[in-house]
Amino acid sequence: MKFKARLIFFTLLLLVLFISFKILEPEIQEHKAEREVIPGQDYVLGEDDADEFNPAEVVTKKNVTLNRKEAKRSAIVQRFIEMYALDWNYTYPDGKDALKEAATWVQPRSLHPEYDPGIGAALHDLASRRILKADVGFKGTQLKLTLELEGGQRVIFKPQWFERDHIITGRPYDGADRHNAEMVGFHLSRLMNYRRVPLVAGRTIDLARDIIPVATDQLLKTFFRKDSNLCFYGKCMYCKSEADGVCAKGTKMEGAVVIFLPPQFEYKKHRHPWQRTYRDDKKARWEVDDAYCSLVKKVPLYREGPLLNDIMDACVFDYMMGNADRHHYETFKDEPDSMLMMWDSGKSFGNPYHDERTILAPLYQCCRIRRSTWERLQLLQEGILSDVLKSIMKQDPLSPLLTEAHFKAMDRRLIDILNIIDKCILNHGEDYVIVKDRYS
Repeated sequence: MKFKARLIFFTLLLLVLFISFKILEPEIQEHKAEREVIPGQDYVLGEDDADEFNPAEVVTKKNVTLNRKEAKRSAIVQRFIEMYALDWNYTYPDGKDALKEAATWVQPRSLHPEYDPGIGAALHDLASRRILKADVGFKGTQLKLTLELEGGQRVIFKPQWFERDHIITGRPYDGADRHNAEMVGFHLSRLMNYRRVPLVAGRTIDLARDIIPVATDQLLKTFFRKDSNLCFYGKCMYCKSEADGVCAKGTKMEGAVVIFLPPQFEYKKHRHPWQRTYRDDKKARWEVDDAYCSLVKKVPLYREGPLLNDIMDACVFDYMMGNADRHHYETFKDEPDSMLMMWDSGKSFGNPYHDERTILAPLYQCCRIRRSTWERLQLLQEGILSDVLKSIMKQDPLSPLLTEAHFKAMDRRLIDILNIIDKCILNHGEDYVIVKDRYS
């Protein structure tokens, strides 16, 4: 009887131990997986290693993977910075005029080289050369000045309206232009290897010292004072009176200086096929017709040549910056393979907490993108885009050009773009979606 009782007792004990082991098994396995290993070796530290064990010299398997991933990411960031960082103090050894040299770079498919040390010199000159003449802006809806710099270079000056952290709500195209968007757009275009944005640099000018002494009568008539600040309203479609003016802080005003392209180039203006109606009570055809792209592809302008692919590049570019205002675009006249020029990005960076997905309508309706653009987007994931931009924009006189919230928005929007491309590939296949042509 005693033997039977003992047998029952040991059987129950074994059963309890077995159940306990099963309950604890996941935790045991987890701790086993997390056991320390020395990078580059395969064995797990055991009791015999206790005397030599140094916690500072070991990492978990998980950390090894993370460290390798971070090392790869850092290498990509560094490589991009080496490719696109500019020396604003560069001078040509033979004394060339940097802005005159920049005029020789303009080609039907690019406005400047992917890299040239003279780009830094040209940006420095835009930001610092003496102003010889100041006049009202030449056209458009937004207030700007036309300036002539020492050496004869003409530029556009787009003034500051808002602080960097100002958030614009309402419709995606509301608000005055953001001057800093022009500088960011230039560097983003370089980083994407589009090179379709004219050279632009930030600059602070003294209206009393730099502008009024050289201003035309037409411009001088629009100057006025508000409190202790010097202001002007210039001339544009919406610039009619002091109510439309922009004011300096005292006499100092930030702005973007955008280079004029060489005068021998003429432009042709096109209505963007995905143009908005700019009316709350009326939608455009593309907003209600998911098959709209099939209509666009029947238009001779987009049936052949680079322009439809350029529109895809432009919507990627605009979405990352939040620019929902590309209603028209320009190409070089009499150049059948001309690029779509990505200037005038002033309506970008209005709200870092809103992603205007309709900007990407050309992409998700046509489901096509250049291979070069797709591959570049993939390389710029995981915050690489914002890290590189922060670095290569540091030398701009108005740096920092964006708040951290806007940098995070750009990284987030890049992932949105890649997700749309992935969905297109899933539905149509990579050969249909990813295109390569001689205009890439």
